[in-house]
Amino acid sequence: MAIKKKKTPDLFAEEGLDPVLTATGYPSSSRRTGPGAVGAVKKKAGFYLSVNILDRFNRKFHELKLSGVAIDNKSTLLEAALGFALDDMDKGPKSLVLKKIGK
Repeated sequence: MAIKKKKTPDLFAEEGLDPVLTATGYPSSSRRTGPGAVGAVKKKAGFYLSVNILDRFNRKFHELKLSGVAIDNKSTLLEAALGFALDDMDKGPKSLVLKKIGK
């Protein structure tokens, strides 16, 4: 019986290499990313936040946890907050976020 070989990754693909797929042969999205997550596709983001905003965010997360809010992790809180901000920016000239950043 022949052994199934792993497919060689396309080094010139537009989307780049998925390290999990390259190492294991299974896509990253097949892993559970949180409690009860089924097929949730997530990607790590890299950007900088001011120390003040980061401290406020961490404090608010812990306040919510201590008050009994059913929030799984900081990513869940950030996704919700970012979703609200993006919805607000879709309002155009009425957007509070766009006014804050000077647009």
